[in-house]
Amino acid sequence: MQIKAMVIHEKNGPYQLEDVELDEPREGEVLIRNVASGICHTDEFGRSQGVPIALPLVLGHEGAGIVEKVGPGVTDLKPGDHVGVTYAFDGTCPACRNREPYYCVNFNQINFGGVIGTNRTTRLHQNGKPVSMFFGQSSFATYSVASAASVSKVDDDVDLALVAPLGCGVQTGAGAMINVAKVGSEDQVAVYGCGAVGMSAIMGAAVAGCKTIIAVGGNPRSLELARELGATHTINRKEVEDVPAEVQRITGTGADVALDTSGNGRMMTNAIRGLKYHGTFLPVAAAGTIEHFDVGNDIMMPMRTMKGTCEGESDPKTFVPQMVRWYKEGRFPVDRILSFYDFKDIQQALDDSANGKIIKAVLRISQQ
Repeated sequence: MQIKAMVIHEKNGPYQLEDVELDEPREGEVLIRNVASGICHTDEFGRSQGVPIALPLVLGHEGAGIVEKVGPGVTDLKPGDHVGVTYAFDGTCPACRNREPYYCVNFNQINFGGVIGTNRTTRLHQNGKPVSMFFGQSSFATYSVASAASVSKVDDDVDLALVAPLGCGVQTGAGAMINVAKVGSEDQVAVYGCGAVGMSAIMGAAVAGCKTIIAVGGNPRSLELARELGATHTINRKEVEDVPAEVQRITGTGADVALDTSGNGRMMTNAIRGLKYHGTFLPVAAAGTIEHFDVGNDIMMPMRTMKGTCEGESDPKTFVPQMVRWYKEGRFPVDRILSFYDFKDIQQALDDSANGKIIKAVLRISQQ
């Protein structure tokens, strides 16, 4: 079928709304009419060829929409279902069989390889030539084909533009607190960076009832919003000379868990040094380097843990609907961090994000 999609033809090239051919869903796949898609920094990582993906390419990996058709073997979804779409995984590797799809051994190949599944094929074509996919969905388009395993059914009465960002950035932050760190009422946590992932971590910590939630950032407006979303304390890194000392002062012992969303070396060092004895550091940014890092004094002697994690260790079939339930209960106000744009205004959304005018952009996709 012919669809409209935002196509990238060159490294760092512009998004161009063009006609693209989309194949029918195959075994275990579904066809989705996209209603919305979040914009994530990972999309820009793909556009800049942070990893080499064959061009042309259709990005987008936080899709939400309505199921139009299901392929053979799909039994848990049907046409008309409202759904969110998340990361892709093979479903057969040891991690997937152990119900840890977020650590799928083929994660990078599937999500960044321009294909869907492990058979290295795309469902997108233009003028008879293949067009690369992204995260097995390419949601910057009017329609997508995705693996049913990556599709989560949600309540019909929730705006799908709120569901879309749950598929990556939001579940990464909230899941890091709830699924990875497993924080609770006695824990004190510090979140470094008040973008979409950081704010989601704050909301996740608030849902978990953490005793102390410290937001560390440099934008006063964002820090004010962080308090409204659940932070008990804020630290403006531009005004406080010794951030780890301030975290130690607030908590009395240091943070049990520190989450960095910035990828900034100084921020990550501060996050580690603000931990308590035997505390845990979770870096979730896709890039970053810590220079002059003292492993002995910062990690080994204080018996701290640094743990890499992916997608908040979230099982998409359960965690996305769970976040929707929290939202409906008024416990997870994700709408407070979202700004909405028409599909054609994708560049404006990117510019506003880059300039710090908004926290998280979501595209509303109409059938062009």
